[in-house]
Amino acid sequence: MIRRRHVLLLGAAAALAPIMPVLAQGGRTLTPEEQQLINEINTHNSAIRTMVGRFLQIDTNGGRTEGTFFLERPDKIRFRYNPPSREEIVSVGRGFYVLNRQDETYYAYPQDSIPLRQFLGDQINLLNANVIDVTTSDGYMAITVVDETVAGTVQVSLIFDVETKDLAQWSLVEPSGAELTFSLYDVEKGVEIPRSYFSIPATYKGVDPSTRR
Repeated sequence: MIRRRHVLLLGAAAALAPIMPVLAQGGRTLTPEEQQLINEINTHNSAIRTMVGRFLQIDTNGGRTEGTFFLERPDKIRFRYNPPSREEIVSVGRGFYVLNRQDETYYAYPQDSIPLRQFLGDQINLLNANVIDVTTSDGYMAITVVDETVAGTVQVSLIFDVETKDLAQWSLVEPSGAELTFSLYDVEKGVEIPRSYFSIPATYKGVDPSTRR
């Protein structure tokens, strides 16, 4: 099965699939100001066609993992973990892959089974997500959604800079209650990304995901 870390990381874009501007599970109605800001966030992020940068991932035990990411809309993204990790996460529009650089192997999963697919699309609409909470503090808006993933129900808080409308961080809570925080930095937009970054090397061999521990 998919390693839990990967499922949660890809839940980052969780969601983005239909609600009215009323919070789910009996929550309050979004204010006009909140709706307007979310619409601005949708428009801003949908307009970003390519983006590269670094990420810092912190798990519930304080473990830190860094790496680089490359995003191109629609449907392409690559997360490359720094050594000593040997892994990369790649979406190439027809599937989702976890690559092992040392063994030159990969595990493939259907594109439509990964929540990240909605974030990679041409248009983002957070008002169409299963939103359960919206808060604004210290210049940031946190939009919390829940989504059903291959790991179970995951809660994701997407945190945007109110001024720039950029995604700055997301925090995830998995079914067990463990948390994962994923922060972006040194981000550049509108960068030309080589096509090879969104492909699987011909030397890599596919492995059945059901055999993975």
